[in-house]
Amino acid sequence: MRQILFLTISILLSFATFTSVLIGQAQNTKEPTVKINSGWLKGISNDTVSVFKGIPFAAPPVGEYRWRPPQAVISWQGVRNATEFGPNCAQAGWGGTPGTITKNSAEDCLYLNVWKPVNVSSASKLPVMVWIHGGGFVGGSGAEPTNFGDQFAKQGVILVTINYRLGRLGFFAHPMLSKEYPNEAKGNYGYMDQIAALEWIKENIAAFGGDPNNVTIFGQSAGGVSVHSLLTIPDAKGLFHKAISHSGGGRDGVLTGRPINKENADPFYSVSAETIGVNFAKKHGIDENDTDALVKLRKLRVEDIVDGGLETDGQGGPRIYSGPILDGKLVVETAESAYKARRFAKVPLMIGSCNAEISGNFVNMSQTKDELFSLFGSLQNEAKAAYDPEGTTEFAEIMTKFNTDWVWGEPARMTAKSFTNHGMPAYIYLFSYVPNSLKERMKYGAGHGSEVAYTFNNLGARWGVTTTTPEDEKLGISMNTYWVNFAKTGNPNGSQLPNWPLYSTQKNEILEFENNGIPVSKKDPTKERLDVIEKAGNYRDKLQSRGI
Repeated sequence: MRQILFLTISILLSFATFTSVLIGQAQNTKEPTVKINSGWLKGISNDTVSVFKGIPFAAPPVGEYRWRPPQAVISWQGVRNATEFGPNCAQAGWGGTPGTITKNSAEDCLYLNVWKPVNVSSASKLPVMVWIHGGGFVGGSGAEPTNFGDQFAKQGVILVTINYRLGRLGFFAHPMLSKEYPNEAKGNYGYMDQIAALEWIKENIAAFGGDPNNVTIFGQSAGGVSVHSLLTIPDAKGLFHKAISHSGGGRDGVLTGRPINKENADPFYSVSAETIGVNFAKKHGIDENDTDALVKLRKLRVEDIVDGGLETDGQGGPRIYSGPILDGKLVVETAESAYKARRFAKVPLMIGSCNAEISGNFVNMSQTKDELFSLFGSLQNEAKAAYDPEGTTEFAEIMTKFNTDWVWGEPARMTAKSFTNHGMPAYIYLFSYVPNSLKERMKYGAGHGSEVAYTFNNLGARWGVTTTTPEDEKLGISMNTYWVNFAKTGNPNGSQLPNWPLYSTQKNEILEFENNGIPVSKKDPTKERLDVIEKAGNYRDKLQSRGI
């Protein structure tokens, strides 16, 4: 959303005489106003919640600012209308056509949205939660209905959702970029946007009634991966105070586009991020040694840069999309190495995943049980006992569990272990609930992203579900309340909720949201499987045949 002048300075000055006593007085109206560092905002309210949409937290990353760190917001005069969402960051959408982007997306996209209770003043100091959306770093937005913050605001939390640059606009390296502004961080522009949004929150959230010293970051999928990155990026230190990762993994595999330096590594994932950038430029007739390479790259249409999120040039040629990059300046190491070395933000952690994240040959290209188990080497009998104890489990179910454990379950447990081993509280969840209407389609359990609508208690926004049952409603209330409690105190527990045990390696207790919708604390039912996955590190290259 671009800057628009809605009121003259004289109207603003006369209006300010009525609003200077308390922000909360203006928020009794259906058009609440807030003064932030860059100017006045006008939002919209109902009886309980005020929303401010499309707030710029950085300058538009276009023209000369394409593939540059986010620049400072340009202040505006008058009152800016904050009643409509800004554009999503440029993306093709799932199954999008190369050469097009979705109609509601654009390169000018660095906007965030704020939900707050009505009638709170700048002195309220409410806890703040910051949602980082998923979408594989190529899709998604902070304006998805599932992630609206009304239910958080009704429980006394300020909820912020953010956009960040995606795809090659968000994660891109090239030798000429490395030479330009050599003191700047390069490559991970999407992560820089997330940090810029957190810096904006630190400076401005008090105006909405939020406490800049009580900020919780949380995200799902690519957003969950981002949480791990923010926990371990030095530049993000001090910008948040609690963290929640939904289905975000936690080991080295979250980074791509870096040299692997292993003889048997998949060559598709063995090229450097700069080489990937060179391959992309060549596709558009731009040579890496061309002195005008950056000028030409910045003149490319955004539709040609997004390019449908393709992994290669589409002609069987070299790889041209990298994803998050181990650049050495902003992202200086993987999450796993930082956790093991105690180089991470010392904050309370909630972490977990769904029990059947994804099916098919997502991680490994094996076609039979025997083929998969043979890749565990000397651990193959232990793997069989964990995944197929009676020898009767369908191969599709085994692969679903293996995918889930390898990418999400075991890395989450590794992360929780690292936190507890270094004296920080960690809580693990397992989401196993499947609505009755989806049980035929999700025969092995809850798929990737199943928990998000319950976390936000926005059940009407769920994809593929048209009716809400009493079990759904109870689960939505309980999950939303656990997350609110954690944001307020660093402990998800509270009255009228089943106890969520603090994770310890000795007790190995987690909270499972079971198939009847009831949260139950228990010994981790996946322990045997996760143990064999953890031990299989020596066979990682064979088991991880897709480079995930």
